[in-house]
Amino acid sequence: MKILHLDTNHPLLINQLNDLGFTNHEDYSSSKEEVESKIHEYDGIVIRSRFTIDKQFLNAAKNLKFIGRVGAGLENIDCDYAEEKGVYLISAPKGNRNAVGEHALGMLLSLFNKLNKADKEVREGKWLREDNRGVELDGKIVGIIGYGNMGKAFAKKLRGFDIDVICYDIKDGVGDEYAKQVTLKEFQERVDVVSLHTPQTALTLNMINKAFINAFAKPFWFINTARGKSVVTNDLAKALQSGKILGAGLDVLEYEKASFENLFKKSDEDMPLAFRFLIEANNVILSPHVAGWTAESKEKLAQTIVDKIKAKFC
Repeated sequence: MKILHLDTNHPLLINQLNDLGFTNHEDYSSSKEEVESKIHEYDGIVIRSRFTIDKQFLNAAKNLKFIGRVGAGLENIDCDYAEEKGVYLISAPKGNRNAVGEHALGMLLSLFNKLNKADKEVREGKWLREDNRGVELDGKIVGIIGYGNMGKAFAKKLRGFDIDVICYDIKDGVGDEYAKQVTLKEFQERVDVVSLHTPQTALTLNMINKAFINAFAKPFWFINTARGKSVVTNDLAKALQSGKILGAGLDVLEYEKASFENLFKKSDEDMPLAFRFLIEANNVILSPHVAGWTAESKEKLAQTIVDKIKAKFC
């Protein structure tokens, strides 16, 4: 079987597939159209997020048997059409779940203790102790939306704190010893912290909006290490301004991909007001979609893809 690799990954991925007898070709620079013109030659694809694999691409991939995505989700693939054509879909949500759990916890503790604000001020020669008095996580109720691999990993990281952890998920029976599953109504009545761990689907697109935020009984802290397009940024900014949301840790933004860097090339007047507020706010922590990107997760993700290809085709 011939496999085309469209993104760079940990070298073990190609090395181990070579050892298993697969033929591996790498193409990290051709346009989507150029790849489409030759994809009929290949039995498998390994990709991260370079481009979308849509119906047109899948129709050109006449001999395709599998697509391996080195990541947790499959949102850049037309999964229904791929499965209709008999293409086996492989992802690696277990590969970076620990990294995501640690990142979410780090963001939460940094927000509670104003670490980004305090660090900046000390570097500027300011020693403002009272202004940087923090709050403690103990005694709080942490709520997790989406209790799959990522949500469970975050819940496990919270074991050492004297807190209650609850979760909400559209699937029944996902709660465990780390988090009690509750209804959305109970979730919104009780939580002090909301951490989002959902995939990008039609149901989660723009899910965190004004109506959703205002349904919470108490002001809350918000962490998003899931998908940026699940949050309406304008509504998030307004909730931060009003105090309905006390602070936010955002590893993902709706402005990601090709448009993100361009935001900084525009004049201040052209930058979205909500985004300008986020980058200036002391109670907001931002990172560039790296919650799942650690040295360890890079290796785990690649190994997971190899193991699944081996189990299916060897």
